[in-house]
Amino acid sequence: MIGSAARPRRVLVTGGAGVIGSHLIDALLDRGETVFCLDTYETGDRGNLSHHADNPRLTLLERDVTDPPHLDVDQIYNLACPASPPQYKRDPIRTLRTSVLGAMAMLDLAHRTHARILQASTSEVYGDPFVHPQPESYNGNVNPIGPRACYDEGKRCAETLFFDYRRIHGVSIKVARIFNTYGPRMQSDDGRVVTNFIIQALRGTPLTIYGDGLQTRSLCYVADTVDGLIRLMESPDDVTGPVNLGNPTELTMLELAEKIIGLTGSSSPVLHLPLPADDPRQRRPDISLARDVLGWAPNVALQDGLRATILHLRQKLVREGASCLPILPAALCHHALS
Repeated sequence: MIGSAARPRRVLVTGGAGVIGSHLIDALLDRGETVFCLDTYETGDRGNLSHHADNPRLTLLERDVTDPPHLDVDQIYNLACPASPPQYKRDPIRTLRTSVLGAMAMLDLAHRTHARILQASTSEVYGDPFVHPQPESYNGNVNPIGPRACYDEGKRCAETLFFDYRRIHGVSIKVARIFNTYGPRMQSDDGRVVTNFIIQALRGTPLTIYGDGLQTRSLCYVADTVDGLIRLMESPDDVTGPVNLGNPTELTMLELAEKIIGLTGSSSPVLHLPLPADDPRQRRPDISLARDVLGWAPNVALQDGLRATILHLRQKLVREGASCLPILPAALCHHALS
């Protein structure tokens, strides 16, 4: 059952204590849904959902995605998997297991309960692309035995499983390929470029840029990503995806570093380090399909999203006892998103 007018839908979000997952849960609860959050809290943060502690429509389930609970649900958002390189490289076999066996377990649950299920796939399925920007029709350039393969190939295999379950069992599936997403609730040590640069700028240490800094990324604010996920979940059954969800505005890592230095008022220099293996040189989504089918495009400007993220990470550093942090420019505090 996809939904019912007689009661709120019952929605399972795996990886719900992560950045995207917790913001997604916020949005689902605001819509009146009953939500189950499944997370091991190894990379997710319990504090991301603490503001819902007294909400009877949210149930927290501390368990692994490969061992799903016996629930009767209408929708499943499968977001469970470490998403930053330091996290997924820490235990690559576990990462691959989570991506593949976790997807299979959730698909089995969806099949049993006749639920609609959405897979949070990734732009990493395109690898270091030869086609730019990347449309969903591009099959990618991925190294299957490299240090990032546990994540890249795990997500690619999960997509295969989703479409096979639709073909063989008729499961109602959705696949979103999420490009770089940032925003409040990011962990200060997650190793992603936005958090690295902001924390380094706030601490006054050098901003570490790998290689020449001319490699590009496209950054999408978390609220926009969540909006795209919900639109995809609510789309007609024949809209299966994959659908790119990301910001088509591209910038170099040097440009991003300069923006963050300017927004924080930091005097940090830039330090160049060797480029990691299999690090993509370009990353930018073609979102024509999302525009046409979902009516979706990102709305939050980079400057505004960075302001909100900087404020969040600065508050986090203060709570952790950091001292001698710079006084932020008044304009940043005044105009930041909530």
